[in-house]
Amino acid sequence: MVKRLKLTGLAVALGLVIAAPMARAETLADAMIGAYNTSGLLEQNRAVLRAADEDVAQAVSSLRPVISWSADATRQFGTTRSASTSNFIVPTVSNTVSASLIAELTLIDNGQNKLAIETAKEAVLATRQQLVSIEQQVLLSAVEAHLEVRRAIENVALRENNVRLITQELRAAQERFEVGEVTRTDTSLAEARLAAARSQLAAAQGALTVAREQYLAIVGRTPGALQPLRSLPQFPTSVDEAKAIAVRSHPQVKSVQHQVAASELNILRAEAAMKPTVRLSGRLTVTEGLDSDRFTRGGSIGLEAGGPIYQGGRLTSLVRQSMANRDSARGQLHQVIDQVSQNVGNAYAQFRIAQASLESSDRQVRAATVAFRGVREEAALGARTTLDVLNAEQELLNARSARISAQVDEGIAAYRVLSTLGRLTATDLKLNVQQYDPVSYYNLVKDGPIQKSQQGQQLDRVLKALGKN
Repeated sequence: MVKRLKLTGLAVALGLVIAAPMARAETLADAMIGAYNTSGLLEQNRAVLRAADEDVAQAVSSLRPVISWSADATRQFGTTRSASTSNFIVPTVSNTVSASLIAELTLIDNGQNKLAIETAKEAVLATRQQLVSIEQQVLLSAVEAHLEVRRAIENVALRENNVRLITQELRAAQERFEVGEVTRTDTSLAEARLAAARSQLAAAQGALTVAREQYLAIVGRTPGALQPLRSLPQFPTSVDEAKAIAVRSHPQVKSVQHQVAASELNILRAEAAMKPTVRLSGRLTVTEGLDSDRFTRGGSIGLEAGGPIYQGGRLTSLVRQSMANRDSARGQLHQVIDQVSQNVGNAYAQFRIAQASLESSDRQVRAATVAFRGVREEAALGARTTLDVLNAEQELLNARSARISAQVDEGIAAYRVLSTLGRLTATDLKLNVQQYDPVSYYNLVKDGPIQKSQQGQQLDRVLKALGKN
């Protein structure tokens, strides 16, 4: 009977455990997902990209007919004298209204408009790569925020344990003082160390508060229980191989490459502007007199050709300016490639420093632990003083603190390596997020849809959805 009751109680307890919601500790991936979904910086640069997409639509419109209307109402008044009025001065008044429908189409522009479209497309591609760079920046900030909170939490736990240990040492010193084994100096040393430990604990708690606020600003929520970093991301072991990858695929390099392409096209546009253009124009006009039976209706259609002869050197100056901008973009590309390569080398160096520091701190912790235990046992036998115990405990504390920092530094350095390679993105990390598609909006606007069209209505729905975010 007793055994049955015990089994029943165990089953109930297990049922309660299963039914209770288990709080899942947040992972590093959770922090990056939160930052990706809530980053105002990402939203800002997505809007910048959409604005660049609209430049393509505006350039496309230059190849299409431009249809406009105009209307006016005119009142003419004055006086007249003629034989028909028997040489008397007679006032005259007439009121007319007219309306015109005007259409214009550029037939020949030597490729200026098409080059403008291609230039806008290159600008879009460059802006897309800039958005990828911002995404990497946001995700790296999330990594740093997560690991800094972990560092602060572990430092607080370490300082709390330090306060407990020194409190025990103080209590032991006071007991030994009461029986005459030690002097007042020993208890005073322990009291001083305890005051310093409490001060360091308060500083660690303040650092944790700061780290939590930083996490809230970047991830969009306050941190709960955080899982430690279980594994490091994979990347090439060779620095030279990593540099070659970064030069090919880093978004900053790709962005400047598109800027160079756009500057090359701008030279062609400036040269085309020096050549003649041909336009087709048409006009339909209706005029009606309000105080007479006068009514006219007519229209016109014609070709217009023209080109520059002399503009004070402005056009040739624009060509030279475009060439200078092209040379500047090329120079910037070389600088960016050098900077990216240097960043890769620096990131690998920092990662290896963090690894070496972690290995050294592991050995330091093991040795300091053995030393502290030995000194404490010797002090219990009277072979060591309270100061010896406090010093050994401080050495162990420093070793553990160094190990915590080395672990965090190694994790941050590893993700910085990924960032320098251009691989710290939601796609590369396979984050479980609804990724922003830069192509979808571009496909809606690239043909310059009008508001009444089906594509224009679909675009309105997209804009409304964006406005709610």
